[in-house]
Amino acid sequence: MFKSAELGNRVDDAKYAKEVAKLRADLLDAQYELLEDKSFPVIVLVNGVEGAGKGETVNLLNEWLDPRHVRSRAFGDPDEAERLRPPMWRFWQALPPKGKIAVLFGSWYTAPIVGRVVDKTSDGKLAAELSRVRSFEQLLVDDGAVLVKLWFHLSKKAQKKRLVALEKDKLTRWRVTAQDWRSFARYDAFRRVSEHVLRETSTGAAPWLVIDGSDPNYRALAAGRALLAALRARLGAAKEAARKNGKAGRKKNGASEDAAASMLRTLDTAGILKSLPFTERLSKPKYETKIVKAQATLGRLSRSSKMKKHAVVAVFEGMDAAGKGGAIRRITQAVDARHFSVVPIAAPTEEERARPYLWRFWRHVPRRGQFAIFDRSWYGRVLVERVEGFAAEDAWSRAYAEINEFEQELSDHGIVVVKFWLAITKDEQMKRFKEREATRHKQFKITAEDWRNRRKWDDYIVAASDMIDRTGTAYAPWTVIEANDKHLARVRVLETLNRRIREAL
Repeated sequence: MFKSAELGNRVDDAKYAKEVAKLRADLLDAQYELLEDKSFPVIVLVNGVEGAGKGETVNLLNEWLDPRHVRSRAFGDPDEAERLRPPMWRFWQALPPKGKIAVLFGSWYTAPIVGRVVDKTSDGKLAAELSRVRSFEQLLVDDGAVLVKLWFHLSKKAQKKRLVALEKDKLTRWRVTAQDWRSFARYDAFRRVSEHVLRETSTGAAPWLVIDGSDPNYRALAAGRALLAALRARLGAAKEAARKNGKAGRKKNGASEDAAASMLRTLDTAGILKSLPFTERLSKPKYETKIVKAQATLGRLSRSSKMKKHAVVAVFEGMDAAGKGGAIRRITQAVDARHFSVVPIAAPTEEERARPYLWRFWRHVPRRGQFAIFDRSWYGRVLVERVEGFAAEDAWSRAYAEINEFEQELSDHGIVVVKFWLAITKDEQMKRFKEREATRHKQFKITAEDWRNRRKWDDYIVAASDMIDRTGTAYAPWTVIEANDKHLARVRVLETLNRRIREAL
């Protein structure tokens, strides 16, 4: 893979000057077209060997493009906030919205390569990391992103020559560190591992382009042309799709709700929620004893020194008026206010719609020692978006795997993922709806949307059963709680949360 990038490709200054003027103009035109189109983002990964011109290329791209609409980010060693969260967290934060370009100098490839060469991580760990990378990139591509992956390469001889030249010049000496020379001493190992990584992650959806970094003119033109080609290809495809769809496409989309509803009636794979007995009750005296005991236990667990190595993500889903808010309040009463955040999820904002649907949840992943409590969650993609037709079938269908990957990453980082579905009967929901309408301080809890959702009760039950069946995993299992009795439900939520935290600690 690297041999063709060691041929010493050259572009003389006269040819470069002639070609770069047109390339810059074409890039700007494509960038403005992207900005107007706003149907996809562009992510440029800049990786490669030391001294191959990665930094110079990032600077050139910012010079050639309108920098107001480009976000460049260089990744070095993770800082304290980043180390306390999953490794991908800092890259999640850097993702651009649709219509914008992000240039990432260093990326999610650095740690797997360095870990294998320097820390001698196992082949199995490297394979697992690369599998996760492929899944993440597929998620981005499926969501519409264009990935331009550039690897700047130098032969061993060329890299040594480059480092020596930089070190001799007083103006560039600062750019060569002791770490650069230590990496050079491991050149052969880095080459071997890097070539393996590139082969394993160069996919049809996100291929690598290896660029000879020995000549600045050649590498600049190669990088610029690669970005321009990717932009033009996607912009052309977007125009063609818009032309073909037109009114016929809009009519088809408008008619998709009936087809989705029909599918919902045939996909009840589990029937988990249809056979709940809803017979058990908890008296008020017993409730008051049990809830205090459970809250005391949670208070002790949340303050344990062992929590410094863990975090908690608690997810609450369920039918409207199932008691999610009340259960959440019983948790927050027991945890230090400095150590938790409650994340209420409503319809996505314009900023959130411009990025992958998981992005707004990635932002709230807690650091170690903290609790994040989600009142509704990423499961909206396979619940409300599925039932109401807000997400296309291919989008919500692939979301099960994307969610499982996300929760696996949280678990691998020591985050305890606890998921609750609070179940009530249709009659109990009606009773609570009417109570809310009749009680002044509860009227804000009942909306026209709640009544609309109720009309699709059976569809939501099927979608929820499917969700529980397909996303209930060993590392993030679902707990289904019969919530007709609020007292019983609150106690079981706290007891389940305590048990899961104890198991982790």
